[in-house]
Amino acid sequence: MTIGRRRLARLSLGALPGLLPGLTSPRRARAAETYSDHPIQMVNPYPAGGATDLMARALAAGLSQRLGQPVLVLNRDGAAGAVGTLGVARAAPDGYTLAFVPALVLSVLPVTQPNSGLRPEMLRPVCQLFSNAQAIAVRPDSPLRGLADLVAAAKAAPGALSYGTLGIASIPHLAMEQWTRAAGIEATHVPYRGDGAVLTDVLAGRLDFGAIVLGSASGRDDIRLLAVFDNARNLAFPDVPTAIEQGYDVAPTSFGGLLAPAATPPDRLARLEAACAEVAADELYRAAARRALQPADYHTGAEAFAGRLARDVAQKAALLRAIGLAR
Repeated sequence: MTIGRRRLARLSLGALPGLLPGLTSPRRARAAETYSDHPIQMVNPYPAGGATDLMARALAAGLSQRLGQPVLVLNRDGAAGAVGTLGVARAAPDGYTLAFVPALVLSVLPVTQPNSGLRPEMLRPVCQLFSNAQAIAVRPDSPLRGLADLVAAAKAAPGALSYGTLGIASIPHLAMEQWTRAAGIEATHVPYRGDGAVLTDVLAGRLDFGAIVLGSASGRDDIRLLAVFDNARNLAFPDVPTAIEQGYDVAPTSFGGLLAPAATPPDRLARLEAACAEVAADELYRAAARRALQPADYHTGAEAFAGRLARDVAQKAALLRAIGLAR
């Protein structure tokens, strides 16, 4: 048999995976075109165990099936996410080292940590796979019943109301900065190390309210939510109106997904994007998204993700300058 005939035979057999058992599926055949026998590392620059980490692991399982290679989630935390993200940005641009990160690593950290070396152009968006809403929480017996009450109380005593977030320049903090500016009020920010500590002090009466990631309210019946910062109500909290519904066109979210080093070849990026779309539609990932209180439109392709990132970079830079956090 000539080389041409052998090649034709291989192509013919590969086209009949459903009829001939044991042959390579079209999905694995496509993966073999761009990936060889080498594990893929997906870096989460935060500690294991959080909602985003669980989604990263669901994505890794789905990508492993579609790319024909093991996809390993590596938690490399440090410097608010800068350490792990920079490691991916400086990795070989071959599609074997990827980042599963929130947008803030490119929109906030380069501004607040200019010496970190991170720059927005160092990573290329592959696909968006999560969008975490923020919310305002109070204790159940709080006299504040909605944003109108909160605005009235804040205007009656400027700066007297206190609120907590999981840290300076965190998305809940920046969400509150954006909203208080839109509402024309002042409130005193108290930074904490996590939403759990914020809610503890809200319940103890040491804080008037907390600005939290919506997922931190999941399963809790000891707090009351005044508003959700998103474009639509969350299915897990159908009775909680958005800030937009209450008259404030503010919907800051912590969105993110899969990114690759900027010089990654286009064919690798396209293969990853296609695999992401398949995983995002799978029940395994959809179940993880439901547990993390994701909206229905948590997934977008590379072009839409890149556009949203570009807008976030510009908006966060302006906000950080306005509140004095740009360095």
